[in-house]
Amino acid sequence: MSKIRLENVSKDYGTGDSEVRAVDSVSLEIQEGDFLAIMGPSGSGKTTLLNLIGCLDKSSEGSIFIDDAEVSSLSDDDLAYLRNERIGFIFQTFNLIPRMSVLKNILLPTRFSPHKKPSEIEKAHTILRELGLEGKEEREPNELSGGERQRVALARALINDPDIILADEPTGNVDSSMEKQIMEILSDLNKKGQTIVVVTHSGAVSTYGKRVIHMLDGKIVKEEGGA
Repeated sequence: MSKIRLENVSKDYGTGDSEVRAVDSVSLEIQEGDFLAIMGPSGSGKTTLLNLIGCLDKSSEGSIFIDDAEVSSLSDDDLAYLRNERIGFIFQTFNLIPRMSVLKNILLPTRFSPHKKPSEIEKAHTILRELGLEGKEEREPNELSGGERQRVALARALINDPDIILADEPTGNVDSSMEKQIMEILSDLNKKGQTIVVVTHSGAVSTYGKRVIHMLDGKIVKEEGGA
Protein backbone atom coordinates (compact mmCIF):
# COMPACT_ATOMS: atom_id res chain seq x y z
CA MET A 1 0.00 0.00 0.00
CA SER A 2 1.26 3.46 -0.92
CA LYS A 3 1.88 5.49 2.25
CA ILE A 4 3.31 8.60 0.61
CA ARG A 5 3.03 9.60 -3.03
CA LEU A 6 4.46 12.60 -4.85
CA GLU A 7 3.36 13.49 -8.37
CA ASN A 8 5.52 15.99 -10.30
CA VAL A 9 6.29 17.98 -7.17
CA SER A 10 8.35 21.17 -7.46
CA LYS A 11 9.30 23.84 -4.93
CA ASP A 12 10.48 27.34 -5.84
CA TYR A 13 11.93 29.99 -3.56
CA GLY A 14 12.26 33.67 -4.40
CA THR A 15 10.79 35.51 -7.38
CA GLY A 16 11.93 36.79 -10.74
CA ASP A 17 15.67 36.63 -11.39
CA SER A 18 16.31 35.39 -7.84
CA GLU A 19 13.94 32.42 -8.12
CA VAL A 20 15.51 29.08 -7.24
CA ARG A 21 13.93 25.69 -7.93
CA ALA A 22 14.91 23.60 -4.90
CA VAL A 23 12.86 20.54 -5.91
CA ASP A 24 12.25 19.93 -9.59
CA SER A 25 9.36 17.75 -10.84
CA VAL A 26 9.90 14.88 -8.40
CA SER A 27 7.61 11.86 -8.55
CA LEU A 28 8.07 9.31 -5.80
CA GLU A 29 6.09 6.53 -4.15
CA ILE A 30 6.89 5.30 -0.64
CA GLN A 31 5.15 2.13 0.45
CA GLU A 32 3.83 1.53 3.95
CA GLY A 33 6.65 0.03 6.00
CA ASP A 34 9.36 1.26 3.64
CA PHE A 35 12.72 2.58 4.85
CA LEU A 36 13.91 5.20 2.38
CA ALA A 37 17.28 6.97 2.55
CA ILE A 38 17.72 10.21 0.61
CA MET A 39 21.29 11.17 -0.28
CA GLY A 40 22.88 14.02 -2.17
CA PRO A 41 25.31 16.92 -1.80
CA SER A 42 24.40 20.11 0.07
CA GLY A 43 21.91 22.11 -1.96
CA SER A 44 20.59 19.08 -3.83
CA GLY A 45 17.06 19.57 -2.45
CA LYS A 46 16.90 16.59 -0.12
CA THR A 47 15.90 18.51 3.04
CA THR A 48 13.36 20.56 1.07
CA LEU A 49 11.87 17.31 -0.22
CA LEU A 50 11.67 15.96 3.33
CA ASN A 51 9.90 19.13 4.50
CA LEU A 52 7.38 18.80 1.67
CA ILE A 53 6.69 15.17 2.57
CA GLY A 54 6.18 16.23 6.20
CA CYS A 55 3.74 19.03 5.28
CA LEU A 56 6.09 21.61 6.81
CA ASP A 57 6.18 23.43 3.47
CA LYS A 58 3.84 23.65 0.49
CA SER A 59 4.81 22.65 -3.02
CA SER A 60 4.81 25.19 -5.83
CA GLU A 61 3.61 22.57 -8.29
CA GLY A 62 2.38 18.99 -8.18
CA SER A 63 0.53 16.91 -5.61
CA ILE A 64 1.48 15.11 -2.40
CA PHE A 65 -0.65 12.30 -0.99
CA ILE A 66 -0.46 10.61 2.41
CA ASP A 67 -2.65 7.50 2.64
CA ASP A 68 -4.27 8.67 -0.63
CA ALA A 69 -5.36 11.99 0.92
CA GLU A 70 -4.01 14.98 -1.01
CA VAL A 71 -2.44 17.19 1.64
CA SER A 72 -3.29 20.45 -0.16
CA SER A 73 -6.99 19.64 0.33
CA LEU A 74 -6.69 19.16 4.10
CA SER A 75 -7.90 21.79 6.56
CA ASP A 76 -5.45 23.50 8.90
CA ASP A 77 -6.74 21.35 11.77
CA ASP A 78 -6.29 18.16 9.77
CA LEU A 79 -2.77 19.20 8.79
CA ALA A 80 -1.92 19.96 12.42
CA TYR A 81 -3.24 16.53 13.45
CA LEU A 82 -1.23 14.86 10.68
CA ARG A 83 2.01 16.58 11.69
CA ASN A 84 1.57 15.94 15.41
CA GLU A 85 0.01 12.47 15.52
CA ARG A 86 0.98 10.71 12.32
CA ILE A 87 4.46 12.06 11.61
CA GLY A 88 7.48 12.14 13.91
CA PHE A 89 10.14 14.69 12.96
CA ILE A 90 13.84 14.55 13.78
CA PHE A 91 15.36 17.89 12.81
CA GLN A 92 19.03 18.45 12.00
CA THR A 93 18.98 21.59 14.18
CA PHE A 94 17.12 19.77 17.01
CA ASN A 95 14.45 22.53 17.53
CA LEU A 96 14.39 21.94 21.28
CA ILE A 97 12.85 24.54 23.63
CA PRO A 98 15.86 26.13 25.43
CA ARG A 99 14.38 26.73 28.90
CA MET A 100 12.44 23.48 29.02
CA SER A 101 13.79 20.30 30.59
CA VAL A 102 14.67 17.24 28.54
CA LEU A 103 11.59 15.42 29.82
CA LYS A 104 9.26 18.32 29.02
CA ASN A 105 10.76 18.69 25.54
CA ILE A 106 10.09 15.02 24.85
CA LEU A 107 6.52 15.23 26.16
CA LEU A 108 5.73 18.43 24.22
CA PRO A 109 3.93 16.67 21.30
CA THR A 110 1.60 14.95 23.79
CA ARG A 111 0.28 18.34 24.96
CA PHE A 112 -1.36 18.81 21.57
CA SER A 113 -2.66 15.26 21.28
CA PRO A 114 -6.38 14.58 21.78
CA HIS A 115 -5.50 11.02 22.78
CA LYS A 116 -3.91 11.29 26.21
CA LYS A 117 -2.19 8.18 27.51
CA PRO A 118 -1.43 7.69 31.21
CA SER A 119 1.84 5.94 30.39
CA GLU A 120 3.40 8.87 28.49
CA ILE A 121 5.89 9.81 31.23
CA GLU A 122 6.83 6.16 31.74
CA LYS A 123 7.31 5.79 27.99
CA ALA A 124 9.50 8.91 27.88
CA HIS A 125 11.72 7.46 30.61
CA THR A 126 11.97 4.17 28.70
CA ILE A 127 13.03 5.95 25.50
CA LEU A 128 15.57 8.04 27.41
CA ARG A 129 17.03 4.88 28.93
CA GLU A 130 17.29 3.21 25.50
CA LEU A 131 19.09 6.28 24.14
CA GLY A 132 21.58 6.50 26.99
CA LEU A 133 20.04 9.64 28.51
CA GLU A 134 18.85 8.23 31.83
CA GLY A 135 19.47 10.74 34.63
CA LYS A 136 19.31 13.77 32.33
CA GLU A 137 15.52 14.21 32.47
CA GLU A 138 15.70 17.57 34.27
CA ARG A 139 18.63 19.00 32.32
CA GLU A 140 18.01 21.84 29.87
CA PRO A 141 19.24 21.60 26.25
CA ASN A 142 22.13 24.03 26.82
CA GLU A 143 23.49 21.62 29.44
CA LEU A 144 23.77 18.80 26.90
CA SER A 145 26.27 17.96 24.18
CA GLY A 146 25.26 18.08 20.53
CA GLY A 147 24.90 14.31 20.45
CA GLU A 148 22.71 14.32 23.55
CA ARG A 149 20.47 17.00 22.06
CA GLN A 150 20.15 14.91 18.91
CA ARG A 151 18.99 11.94 20.99
CA VAL A 152 16.43 14.11 22.81
CA ALA A 153 15.09 15.16 19.40
CA LEU A 154 14.80 11.48 18.46
CA ALA A 155 12.96 10.69 21.70
CA ARG A 156 10.50 13.53 21.07
CA ALA A 157 9.81 12.19 17.57
CA LEU A 158 8.91 8.77 18.99
CA ILE A 159 6.67 9.77 21.90
CA ASN A 160 3.35 9.80 19.99
CA ASP A 161 3.98 6.48 18.17
CA PRO A 162 3.83 8.05 14.69
CA ASP A 163 3.38 5.74 11.71
CA ILE A 164 5.79 7.91 9.65
CA ILE A 165 9.20 9.10 10.89
CA LEU A 166 11.06 11.77 8.93
CA ALA A 167 14.67 12.29 9.97
CA ASP A 168 17.03 14.99 8.70
CA GLU A 169 20.63 13.87 9.38
CA PRO A 170 19.61 12.02 12.58
CA THR A 171 23.21 10.95 13.29
CA GLY A 172 24.96 14.13 12.20
CA ASN A 173 26.10 15.06 15.72
CA VAL A 174 26.94 11.69 17.26
CA ASP A 175 29.89 9.31 17.20
CA SER A 176 29.91 6.06 15.23
CA SER A 177 28.80 3.98 18.23
CA MET A 178 25.74 6.17 18.89
CA GLU A 179 25.07 6.39 15.14
CA LYS A 180 24.70 2.62 15.06
CA GLN A 181 22.48 2.68 18.16
CA ILE A 182 20.16 5.33 16.72
CA MET A 183 19.91 3.57 13.37
CA GLU A 184 19.21 0.22 15.07
CA ILE A 185 16.32 1.87 16.93
CA LEU A 186 14.93 3.26 13.66
CA SER A 187 15.46 -0.12 12.00
CA ASP A 188 13.56 -1.90 14.80
CA LEU A 189 10.69 0.59 14.44
CA ASN A 190 10.64 -0.08 10.72
CA LYS A 191 10.45 -3.82 11.35
CA LYS A 192 7.34 -3.12 13.46
CA GLY A 193 5.71 -1.41 10.48
CA GLN A 194 6.64 2.26 10.76
CA THR A 195 7.56 4.06 7.54
CA ILE A 196 10.97 5.75 7.79
CA VAL A 197 12.46 8.44 5.54
CA VAL A 198 16.01 9.58 6.36
CA VAL A 199 18.08 12.33 4.79
CA THR A 200 21.78 11.60 5.24
CA HIS A 201 25.30 12.19 3.97
CA SER A 202 26.47 8.97 5.62
CA GLY A 203 26.97 5.86 3.55
CA ALA A 204 26.75 3.78 6.74
CA VAL A 205 23.33 5.26 7.56
CA SER A 206 22.06 4.72 4.02
CA THR A 207 22.74 0.97 4.28
CA TYR A 208 19.78 0.72 6.68
CA GLY A 209 17.45 1.82 3.89
CA LYS A 210 15.49 -0.68 1.87
CA ARG A 211 15.74 1.91 -0.90
CA VAL A 212 18.20 4.74 -1.48
CA ILE A 213 17.54 7.69 -3.77
CA HIS A 214 20.21 10.17 -4.82
CA MET A 215 19.35 13.80 -5.53
CA LEU A 216 21.16 16.47 -7.53
CA ASP A 217 19.90 19.94 -8.46
CA GLY A 218 16.44 19.17 -7.10
CA LYS A 219 15.97 15.98 -9.11
CA ILE A 220 16.16 12.28 -8.30
CA VAL A 221 19.08 11.08 -10.42
CA LYS A 222 19.52 7.54 -9.13
CA GLU A 223 17.61 4.94 -7.14
CA GLU A 224 18.93 1.77 -5.52
CA GLY A 225 17.05 -1.13 -3.94
CA GLY A 226 13.33 -1.82 -4.03
CA ALA A 227 11.48 -4.33 -6.10
